[in-house]
Amino acid sequence: MAGRLETFLGSALYGFVLSPLVFFKLVFLGRAVFFTTLEFMRPARTLSYLPVIARDLLAYVTFRSLVLPMTMYLNGILPGYHGVPADIAHWPLGLRVLLYFVLADFGHYWVHRLTHTRYFWRVHRWHHTPTYMYWLGGVRTTIPEYVMVNTPYVLAYSFLYLSPWWMGTAIAVSSILQNDWMHMNVTWRSRRLEWIFVTPRYHHIHHSDDPQYYMTNMASLLTVWDRLFGTYVDPDKVKTPLSFGTGEKVNPVRVVLGV
Repeated sequence: MAGRLETFLGSALYGFVLSPLVFFKLVFLGRAVFFTTLEFMRPARTLSYLPVIARDLLAYVTFRSLVLPMTMYLNGILPGYHGVPADIAHWPLGLRVLLYFVLADFGHYWVHRLTHTRYFWRVHRWHHTPTYMYWLGGVRTTIPEYVMVNTPYVLAYSFLYLSPWWMGTAIAVSSILQNDWMHMNVTWRSRRLEWIFVTPRYHHIHHSDDPQYYMTNMASLLTVWDRLFGTYVDPDKVKTPLSFGTGEKVNPVRVVLGV
């Protein structure tokens, strides 16, 4: 009897710890500790967290409780799942993961460029409203924008057919950390890394309120897209201090809804 009770309690504890709700709460706590510590150690700009944390936490709750579930539902309809040929589905997992990230990021780049056109800017401008940058500041996204951005990832995910059970969770966490990383308030320079990957100082240029940078450094993961398609700005050549925000006066409800 005691053995059965121990097994039951162990299973209950295992399920509690690994439930999606608890897991992503623990991930959020880890993100807060890790990224905030880095920002305190090497801040790129002075930032008072207390005046901004409440609204950013509200934006985060809005994302988790409304934007994310609605987007998951809509992306299940549009574009939906599309399989790949059987030969590709049995390629080595490492190669398929690489293809997933490259193709999804390529699609993300072009969707991002589209949201900066006059026809789609309204779905994206909430993301650019903060006048500051730090790890949680990039959480703002509207439902229509997130559906658009997720579409290339949904299509590319077919490359991960027959992957381990944990692959979806690992990719979700990597996407979260990638977003935190791009927006974090840290001074850090690595020319070699920036030849391949987007860094905080690289992405901060894109968030500048200076019109000359509105359509620059639009890549999300790989900087090659900016270099190939004429949207690259070398961070070392930006000499004036950056400031952020849109300067637009729009009804806040419309901004949050993306309409």
